[in-house]
Amino acid sequence: MNSLGRFLPFLLIGIMLFSCKQGEAFKVTGKIDSAEGDTLYLEHRGLGGIVKLDSAVLKSEGSFSFKQPAPANPEFYQLRIGKRVAVFAVDSTETLHVTADASDLYQSFKVEDSPVNDQMKEVDTFTRQAAHEISDLENRHKTGAIDDMAYITLLDSTLLRYKTDVSRLILANPSGATAYYAIFQKINDYLIFDPYSRQDYAMFGAVATSWNQRYPDTERTKHLYEFTMNALKTRRQQEQQAKLFENIPVEEGSGLPDIVLPTINGKKIPLSSQRGKVVLLDFVVYKADFSPKHNMDLNNLYTRYKSRGFEIYQISFDSDEHFWKTSAANLPWLTVRDQRSVNSSLLALYSVRQLPTAFLLNGEGDVIARIEDYNQLAVEIGKVL
Repeated sequence: MNSLGRFLPFLLIGIMLFSCKQGEAFKVTGKIDSAEGDTLYLEHRGLGGIVKLDSAVLKSEGSFSFKQPAPANPEFYQLRIGKRVAVFAVDSTETLHVTADASDLYQSFKVEDSPVNDQMKEVDTFTRQAAHEISDLENRHKTGAIDDMAYITLLDSTLLRYKTDVSRLILANPSGATAYYAIFQKINDYLIFDPYSRQDYAMFGAVATSWNQRYPDTERTKHLYEFTMNALKTRRQQEQQAKLFENIPVEEGSGLPDIVLPTINGKKIPLSSQRGKVVLLDFVVYKADFSPKHNMDLNNLYTRYKSRGFEIYQISFDSDEHFWKTSAANLPWLTVRDQRSVNSSLLALYSVRQLPTAFLLNGEGDVIARIEDYNQLAVEIGKVL
């Protein structure tokens, strides 16, 4: 037998296996009411954007059928009529039967006998509810119905409730489509689960690890894994920076990042301009219950120690600029304001977990103490002056 004859059986088996793999497909069939004459598009929601795969002009009965190659991992698709969209997931080779009414495609969309798509719809419900609550809080905050501290507290409560509900769905099956879909949900173009947060990162880590084990070498898995590892690297760098602010004492020369913000007169004064003095860097909100007593206590200390080289650089995170200017007008120390208010990156950069919080800096600009209990402030000032 020649060499071709010896290898022919194996060649035929290889061709058969390749043909079967190439022939694997999923189907989406169903019925869309109130859409006669409309074009229904099947589109892939890929990493690079949305790609049109197929389309059909719906007749009076609204029935349709699409067939596409099966994905190597859970993938996300959408049916679209005009600007109306309904998202769904496909695991592999399966037939999905969907029903909907085009007049309200999103709300009426249903994938029959598909627990995964039911769970994704549940995630959507939680996300829409949280987005509505946050929008309401933002409006109440802007109109002054709630102050800055109440806004922060209520916002944290809303996000915590959302993450608690959705985390259960993620951890129930971290290798599934729902888990992947959930960790990338956004409100106002921001990820709800923050991959740079230690608590939220656990969700990304669980999904990335599970997908890497179950669907190795696929494009979506590689992207998820790289995204998660980069977030971990960045978070560790941030944690190392945070230790700089929290450890007492701090290594010499490891001063805080500089701050340059405007005073009530609009003049920008950098924190670094106070080198040579012992400085209390104070993070506050003037429109808060604690503020009057807080500033009275600081004034007593300022009066006592100012002549010995003590200064206060106080940052307001008030959203109401007029209120801040009025409140700060008669204060004897340096008062500046971050107009980003509670959304300021300074709060995260300086690892501020509550207001008021302060740092005591020596003449070289290095951290001597982190102040959260202001009853200890006089003692800490006495140590350095």
